[in-house]
Amino acid sequence: MTKSETSLRDALEDRILTGMIRPGERLDEAALAHEFNVSRTPIRQALFQLAATGLVEHIPRRGAFAAEVGPQKLSEMFEVIAELESLCARNCARRATALDVQDLTALHRACAQAAGSGDSDAYYYANEKFHAAIRSIGGNGFLHGEIDRLQKRLQAYRRLQLRARDRMASSLEEHETIVTAIKSGDSNAAAAAMRGHVSIQGDRFADLLATLSRTQAGHAA
Repeated sequence: MTKSETSLRDALEDRILTGMIRPGERLDEAALAHEFNVSRTPIRQALFQLAATGLVEHIPRRGAFAAEVGPQKLSEMFEVIAELESLCARNCARRATALDVQDLTALHRACAQAAGSGDSDAYYYANEKFHAAIRSIGGNGFLHGEIDRLQKRLQAYRRLQLRARDRMASSLEEHETIVTAIKSGDSNAAAAAMRGHVSIQGDRFADLLATLSRTQAGHAA
């Protein structure tokens, strides 16, 4: 996926999350293509990508419509991916070489640079590279596939979560704990740190719902 394709998908994703495009609203390919000054092909591709995340629903002979994920399902998906990523971190701590730890530390530094820019989307993509490295080092292709499928469903919400106050800073601190555990080969600590990093319960979940509600209310006003 090119940078421009990613930007287009992210822009449409933001519109759905923030309420500019309301749940149940039809997504007109021609109108969107005119607005973004592109052909209908990249619009169609972006809508199919968003359908894979559950944010868009394709209805035969009617077109694409904005969908909505309820709070309970959202919470359940985060609970599952936290456990899957925790297993990856456990495997990573057991299997990482000294070179792997160096690479992971470099990716952690890249996250710090993105956070320093104040750009939550830049941090999100740097963060994804950090997580992908841990999955790769830990091995287990089947586990990767399960995470990838669930990650597509949660990407929009994980991006939005990073816009909450101080979330990037706390995420970086959590990365540091994860890297330290992996470097020391402490698989239990690595698993626990990753589970806490990814899970979104209590205040963190309330913050995400509040951010969703606030942004949607702002566009509805």
